[in-house]
Amino acid sequence: MKMVVAVMHADDAAECSDALADRGVATTRLDSHGGFLQRGNATLLCGVAPDQVDTVLQVLREHSKTRMEYLNPMPPLGEPGDFFVPYPVEVEVGGAIVFVLDVERFEKL
Repeated sequence: MKMVVAVMHADDAAECSDALADRGVATTRLDSHGGFLQRGNATLLCGVAPDQVDTVLQVLREHSKTRMEYLNPMPPLGEPGDFFVPYPVEVEVGGAIVFVLDVERFEKL
């Protein structure tokens, strides 16, 4: 058994979990916020057989693409004179960070 843990942009999570469900892969979604951009993230947890890992990774590649967005930076909360850019900045968002872990024991109760 393997555990696939995928951290992605919240906008991509619903599409990824729907596509995984279409292939018979159940997911659990955990919502969070990123520290750098303060944007919504989601973590998908998938417990799968070893031969399903490549299918899960392919679905994640197809449905969590990177893209460029313009964000308004937050003013600094620190010391006066901290660097602050008062106009929107183009940043890359999306994609996924994926961990594939061995599961020592699995029980469905």
